[in-house]
Amino acid sequence: MKLSIATCVAALLALASTADAQVAQPAMAAPNSFDDAVYVTCREAQMMPPEARKQLATMLAEHSARHRGVMMPNDQRGAQLAHLVRGGCTLMPDAYLFAVIDRAIAVEMDKLPKRQ
Repeated sequence: MKLSIATCVAALLALASTADAQVAQPAMAAPNSFDDAVYVTCREAQMMPPEARKQLATMLAEHSARHRGVMMPNDQRGAQLAHLVRGGCTLMPDAYLFAVIDRAIAVEMDKLPKRQ
């Protein structure tokens, strides 16, 4: 089964539970620029509509992967990254989502395909 990293990250962010997730709060819109997107916390991403959350996760993951010279895989390796992001966001919901995604990519970098 092939899953894109955006789908994996978005699904896992949806599953990440926080105490505040049970309180009804207005949905956040996805940031328009990378400069704004890097300051979105896991908790704020959780409150976004699913499609906005997917777009945000994809943008952040692709940026980090480009910076680190790797490509985002659409296979089990992407699912592994998503599990790491889920764990990071579950443990630290106030962490910046980009920091969690970037750290997951750094940890798994030796398993990811290199950019050409």
